[in-house]
Amino acid sequence: MSVNLPEPTPTKPGEQVQPSSRLGSVGKMAPGIAAEIREPETDRKLSLHETGMLWLRGPNIFEGYLKDPERTAEVLRNGWFKTGDIGRFDEDGFLYIEGRLSRFSKIGGEMVPHEAIEQKIIDLLDLSGRDDRAIAVVGVTDETKGEALLLLSVEDVDLATLRRKLHEAGTPNLWIPKRVQRVESIPILASGKLDLAKCKELVGKK
Repeated sequence: MSVNLPEPTPTKPGEQVQPSSRLGSVGKMAPGIAAEIREPETDRKLSLHETGMLWLRGPNIFEGYLKDPERTAEVLRNGWFKTGDIGRFDEDGFLYIEGRLSRFSKIGGEMVPHEAIEQKIIDLLDLSGRDDRAIAVVGVTDETKGEALLLLSVEDVDLATLRRKLHEAGTPNLWIPKRVQRVESIPILASGKLDLAKCKELVGKK
């Protein structure tokens, strides 16, 4: 539904060419594909340049799940497909996927990306050289903000030190984990992806 293409080569010096790829994006929409960005909770239509749920419409959209009208109704509405991806478009029409909805928390009205926070923590604590997964960020219920971040870690992490390093790196307050919980290992699926269900089961366990 979108693609980055090789940049065209100018045919003469000073010739302006339309960009066809952009680092970090998944490219521009393919011909015949329409996209909308909507608020995840209400489906209210947002600007394409805001971060929200990506909806798509086009000839490549499937007609629904086989013999499963309930699941179909969850993702297909009036020809539009709810992708489950959180994304945004830049001023030139390049699409950026910022993660799956399941890996975001809504804190103080802001969509907070777990994967971006994890990468910051990995860099700050120098955890990138490990063979296993060292940390995982999960959302937990919070009385004041509705949701808060908890860091699962296979290593001992001092929360005060981590908060200081994140502040010094310019991390927004809402992105900083409220608690750290030590675990023996981070649950991983056979596909290599994070097992979100088992991660949430670990929360609060000693």
